[in-house]
Amino acid sequence: MRQEGEASVEEILESIKKVIARDNRATALDTRRRRESEGLDTAPEPADAEEAEEVLDLAAVDFVEQAPAFVDADAEASDDEDDYEDDAASGAEAPLLTASARDAMRENLAALAMLAEPGVPPQIVRSGETSLEGLTRDLLRPMLAEWLDKNLPGMVERMVKDEIARIAGKRG
Repeated sequence: MRQEGEASVEEILESIKKVIARDNRATALDTRRRRESEGLDTAPEPADAEEAEEVLDLAAVDFVEQAPAFVDADAEASDDEDDYEDDAASGAEAPLLTASARDAMRENLAALAMLAEPGVPPQIVRSGETSLEGLTRDLLRPMLAEWLDKNLPGMVERMVKDEIARIAGKRG
């Protein structure tokens, strides 16, 4: 795979990491210099001397121990509708969304939320029995490991060479 005098994949990756880190440092330094030349401070100053001396004591802060109570979506929706009606009655501009558009959005978001939840959990198999999924996984594991051992190094090396050629082509 590798010819004599050629850098290894690890060496190539390490040199890429160094170049990226150097570029990031240079960019950060340029940004800092630009801010300083424009007269912008990196740390904002407090509004008054009293605020500057004030120290927040986290031991004295009461933290919320429980999550907020569940809010009924229908009750919240009716509150939102009341707000829109109040705005219309007070002579404010028309709301950005119509009631039908708002309802359609709610339905779509509810459908997305249901899709985000995990599906039906796999059926539990009685003790001592093997599921078809488990049997398939056990049979494929050694074949997959063998295939990866055989093909992964070549794939990675080819991908790294292609990426280096692409990057070098842009610069040169």
